[in-house]
Amino acid sequence: MQKKSGVGIVVAGACMLLTCCASMAAEQNYPTKPIRIIIPTAPGGGSDNIVRLIGQKYTQAWGQQVVVDNRAGAGMTIGINLTAQAAPDGHTLAMVNPSHAINATLMAKLPYDPIRDLTSITVAATQPYAVTVTNSLPAKSVKELIALAKAKPRELNFASSGPGSASHLAGEMFVSMAGIEMTHIPYKGTGSVIPDLISGRAQFYINPMLAMIAHIQAGRIRLLAVTSPKRVSTMPEVPTVAEAGVSGYEATSWYMLIGPARIPPAVLAQIHTETVKALKSSEVVDALVKGGSEPLANTQREAAEFLKIEIARWGKVIRQAKVKIE
Repeated sequence: MQKKSGVGIVVAGACMLLTCCASMAAEQNYPTKPIRIIIPTAPGGGSDNIVRLIGQKYTQAWGQQVVVDNRAGAGMTIGINLTAQAAPDGHTLAMVNPSHAINATLMAKLPYDPIRDLTSITVAATQPYAVTVTNSLPAKSVKELIALAKAKPRELNFASSGPGSASHLAGEMFVSMAGIEMTHIPYKGTGSVIPDLISGRAQFYINPMLAMIAHIQAGRIRLLAVTSPKRVSTMPEVPTVAEAGVSGYEATSWYMLIGPARIPPAVLAQIHTETVKALKSSEVVDALVKGGSEPLANTQREAAEFLKIEIARWGKVIRQAKVKIE
């Protein structure tokens, strides 16, 4: 009996060693196939821009194709849930925005736990929201917009990227703090808002700067202010919302790279290292800064703590504004 037990122990040990070696080999050879980056929003948003920039650097570093997979729906939860359920081998990642934190309070039953079932890899960048209006609206400043809205209660509309989205909450916060009434019109992502904002069917929209800058620079829509606590260095003439007439208003957008839970530490370290390199490269920095964003590239621990803080912050906004989704 003792001999058999000894043989069993040796066999079990050998199996564990082989498994460990295979795992180490896989980690050392990462990536072994194309990398899929899920964007849980519709095409045309700021996430597309930053994923494209980072994806090019991944391909240069690893020689593997990066596949961008837009999986919009259910307030980003469809795409994020796909990420949570993916094999934790580092070949499926996702780029999320503040809705990832918002959903923790907004959604009564999430199909995943944002802390337990997902890995926060790094906050790629932060940026202000752009406070924009359609060109056909006579308001040329935040004060003029507020005056117009007070003169026509609920006649003006504000668009959002979807019920409960960051742009929705930023808009609700503006309306509440400015003491005005507007009609909320939810869309299915930035890409569907822009044509209506340009045509005038949508009149007011608060959305991350990176997704709006090209249309602002082309003169297709009008920028009234930024939501950051201070002015953007590349747009020093544009006031903050607080400066422009809504004291205390502040909101910051961000993009965070996440993956499934339990990615092997060595693989996770490789992903983090290459992502930080990409975000600190001159091409990516220039593109982000021109778009009104600030590269961050913090550590994994800092990213995890950042998410917890954002969940608490947006949770407070949701409860105060009594925002609910059907």
